[in-house]
Amino acid sequence: MLPNFRYVQAQSVRDAAKHLAAKDAMVHAGGTDLLCCLRDHVFSAEKIVSISRISELRGISETSDGGVRIGALATITEVAESSLIKRLYPGLAQGAIEVASPQLRNQGTLGGNLCQKPRCWYYRGEFHCLRKGGDQCYAVGGENQFHCIFGGDLCYIVHPSDTAPPLVALEASVRVKGADGSKNIPVEEFHMPPGTDPQRETVLEPGDLITEIHIPPPPQGLRSSYRKVRTRRAWDFALVGLALALQVQEGKVRHARVVFSGVAPVPWRSRETEESITGKSLDRKTIARAAEAAVQGAEPMENNGYKIPLLKGIVEEELTAMGRLF
Repeated sequence: MLPNFRYVQAQSVRDAAKHLAAKDAMVHAGGTDLLCCLRDHVFSAEKIVSISRISELRGISETSDGGVRIGALATITEVAESSLIKRLYPGLAQGAIEVASPQLRNQGTLGGNLCQKPRCWYYRGEFHCLRKGGDQCYAVGGENQFHCIFGGDLCYIVHPSDTAPPLVALEASVRVKGADGSKNIPVEEFHMPPGTDPQRETVLEPGDLITEIHIPPPPQGLRSSYRKVRTRRAWDFALVGLALALQVQEGKVRHARVVFSGVAPVPWRSRETEESITGKSLDRKTIARAAEAAVQGAEPMENNGYKIPLLKGIVEEELTAMGRLF
């Protein structure tokens, strides 16, 4: 059963930001994650602020410089099916189509997908864990087969989004409206590592609202992709995932962005993998070195060591597939 709360229908971005500045206020966009968390008493809210009527938060359009602007209320289905996204940034379209089920993609929004709460069963269950204000992470010494192998610090969640890794790879940014005006935040810097604050998922402050996502124009020779491995084809979150954005010139990788999903508390950029392929053609030796670089520094927990060979495998497969396009 849902707890009691006040419900406000914001009429503008400014109106929404004003309401969201109140104590224990939360934004309602698609609501696919928010309502589940409220129902399951993961957290509480005194005020729910709906932004569904703010038309300026919708739409997908090409910008004057050749990039793309995506409204925060654009649904995951709209992102997945956009001819503009498919043409310029196929990796993002692939990430969007991998999100959940068709029903949830039709309702859920891109802004909400970036801000969703972790799916850790201790956080979602009846455990007063560190992320909920407790004093310990129950995944340490508990059932941790789906938890992180990178970035574990205090809390060992994995970030659940399939759209955030491609957006990081594509050097996208979010536009945020708040009490102090508007600001742009690179998606790479948008999510909060648990070592900085284990009770926050993003850098958003009270009153902040994502209004749109901007992706810069694709450089010549850009190739992007997203690969997700999960237990079942539908619904499940990533065991491991890989977003690639490679700029290719004369058969060699001139610039690379490699971002993992399902293995860290935030979308995990692998600079080691990027360095191993930059300036090189994707031949068998280069790809083998990249797979080894991908798991450098990994620290598996008791039950999730399988993620290491799984991650190496998808790096090898996706770079091999990308190399065939050169």
